[in-house]
Amino acid sequence: MLEGRGYFRGSTILVSGTAGAGKSSLAAHFVDAACRRGERCLAFVFEESPAAGGRNMRSIGLDLQPWIDRGLLEYHASRPALHGLEMHLSQMYRAIERFRPDVVVLDPVSSLLSVAATGDVQATLTRLVDHLKMQGITALMTNLTHGKTEQERTDAEISSIVDTWLLLVTLESSGERNRGLYVLKSRGMGHSNQIREFLLTDHGIELVDVYAGAGGVLTGSARLSQEAQ
Repeated sequence: MLEGRGYFRGSTILVSGTAGAGKSSLAAHFVDAACRRGERCLAFVFEESPAAGGRNMRSIGLDLQPWIDRGLLEYHASRPALHGLEMHLSQMYRAIERFRPDVVVLDPVSSLLSVAATGDVQATLTRLVDHLKMQGITALMTNLTHGKTEQERTDAEISSIVDTWLLLVTLESSGERNRGLYVLKSRGMGHSNQIREFLLTDHGIELVDVYAGAGGVLTGSARLSQEAQ
């Protein structure tokens, strides 16, 4: 979906969607892929402990503990309400300087809105993104969208500072709710304009093939249903 090449190194990626859309799972795959390349990854999580996150990811076939044991992955878990924005930013700067990561993950940045105004969160994240870009560090941020439908905007208003923006959506058809993914933007490269269904399986995330039918674009599951008829 990104010309078959993935993200640019040193770029900033945003993954947004409603609760349960698969944001943390996508971020975990991002971490796993980086560690498999021998890159160092630093993950800042704001809504769950590393133990809970590790348990949840094992349910989709991802075991990140070996990367922690090898020193390639380090988790920092901190509830937003524990500190003000400046303290959170200072702690992240210190962790980045000490660990020297190739990749940084923040999951989810929208939780910072519980302790500060939108403008302050936006300014803080802009400073962090600029800091990471100057060091050539690739960053992935997740953002929780509130409500029953996905929005092509973010509560923290940070879409303008990211290079690639992925939106996770809910596909409803024939009494089923499935997960979909599309690329809103990706600077400097061509990208797919299709919505692709994806599955969270016990062996990872799988993108379902896209099929064009008489009624438009059909996902793999829709095609199977059509063929059954």
